Amino acid sequence: MNNNKLIADFMGLYNQIKLIDNRYSWNDSPFFYMTDDSKDRVMEGIVEYSKYHTSWDWLMPVVHKCLSVCHNEMLNEWEESFADKLFTLSIESMYQETVEFIKWQNKGEIK
Repeated sequence: MNNNKLIADFMGLYNQIKLIDNRYSWNDSPFFYMTDDSKDRVMEGIVEYSKYHTSWDWLMPVVHKCLSVCHNEMLNEWEESFADKLFTLSIESMYQETVEFIKWQNKGEIK
């Protein structure tokens, strides 16, 4: 689940948690709703709910964002690597590629 948290952070979900009436909440209406008095616990709920590792519907927007970063920063090797993983049609491979890219980006290799 740490990798799903990494992805959720990359996608900006922590910043989408809203404070309403002294409670933090996030929703993926009509599928999921989370509220708590702690923003971090709401994020934990989002991470537990997330399906980046099992659903193409969840993972592909992340891949798209990664590829946009690659294209904008002219990271041809990463773009090619993503394309190779996509051709395998393996969600596990694409998920791992996505996680590795985000970890690499978080090291400060690109701004």
